[in-house]
Amino acid sequence: MAMNKVPVLSSDGGLSRYLQEIRAFPMLTHEQEYEYGKEWREKGDRDSAHKLVTSHLRLVAKIAMGYRGYGLPINEVISEGNVGLMQAVKRFEPERGFRLATYAMWWIRASIQEFILRSWSLVKMGTTASQKKLFFNLRKVKGQIEALEDGDLRPDQVAEISERLGVPEADVVSMNRRLGGDSSLNAPLKVDGEGSGEWQDWLVSEEPDQEETLVESEEHSSRMGLLHEAMDNLNDRERRIFEARRLSEDPLTLEELSQEFDVSRERIRQIEVRAFEKVQKAVKNAARDMMAAPALA
Repeated sequence: MAMNKVPVLSSDGGLSRYLQEIRAFPMLTHEQEYEYGKEWREKGDRDSAHKLVTSHLRLVAKIAMGYRGYGLPINEVISEGNVGLMQAVKRFEPERGFRLATYAMWWIRASIQEFILRSWSLVKMGTTASQKKLFFNLRKVKGQIEALEDGDLRPDQVAEISERLGVPEADVVSMNRRLGGDSSLNAPLKVDGEGSGEWQDWLVSEEPDQEETLVESEEHSSRMGLLHEAMDNLNDRERRIFEARRLSEDPLTLEELSQEFDVSRERIRQIEVRAFEKVQKAVKNAARDMMAAPALA
């Protein structure tokens, strides 16, 4: 789907100038979004499609900023995200009732992640699902456990990351070494050849704008909806253990649940793993169905 008059962040262009340009495009109300979506789907009106795309360029930039730590040019990351956005607009079905931003995030992130994986060479990095999961979550988890120093992780840090992400400890060590210097949140960051603070300055927005707040709210609602539907696949015991171990703010221990159900702690752990796998599979299937809307000519 070709788009005219969409700002482009070139290799020699300034990030700040691009961000200023895309902020000039107005955000759409739900009603406007619905009407433009109908015009595009039913009549192929490119002006309507253009309005849908340009009103969400800020969303692409916001998501792209979260992938700055992979050492790739930000203009290319944003460009790939824009491709994902256009694909989302092309397949958007407004009559389903959800906002475009909720749907588009799947496509934007998928497009950016595919670009990063291609750029980092899957031959060297590995192609298994667990390795991809580790690749895109290692830096975040290291930040959560404050493992910010360069070099190898301590054994206790490796064990905690392995448990949190459900991947082998050897993979954690190997991926951490491959990602090298990406881990430090205090590493200096340069934009357009000039110093622009540290990596951590770009990870958290101190004052969420209206679009970010809306997107996060709708994404949370979407995730929770998928989760509750997925949990219908669990029996009563699996549901109780899954909720107590994975969803509770104060999770119960294996020992506490083993006493409740009069089985061993290992049996509780097995049920928890099985329940998690069932929920994960159901959520993935639902998300895939959501993204499989028929393409428009």
